[in-house]
Amino acid sequence: MAVTWGDAEVVASTYAEERRTHLQALAELLPGHGLVGRMVGGADPVLWAWHPRTGRQTLVFATPTQRGWLFLWSPGGQGTTDDLEATAQALRAALGAEPS
Repeated sequence: MAVTWGDAEVVASTYAEERRTHLQALAELLPGHGLVGRMVGGADPVLWAWHPRTGRQTLVFATPTQRGWLFLWSPGGQGTTDDLEATAQALRAALGAEPS
């Protein structure tokens, strides 16, 4: 079966919706770890996360892999959608906050 242009748009739309869902789930946990987050990017969502005390900030991307979805952020951070708490803790550590 050939993929038509219309099908490609549906796949891209589904991908963006799933990515947004994962990023929003992570964003909801950030306040409990002393961080602030905001979804940005419109149709291509990313999560802007920052620590209000240190002022450090980063953009968090979500991407599919062969083993599920993965979060990526600078410098070299990553976490899985399977363990959002551990991902939020790793993000907090990357932004220079003390462990909770």
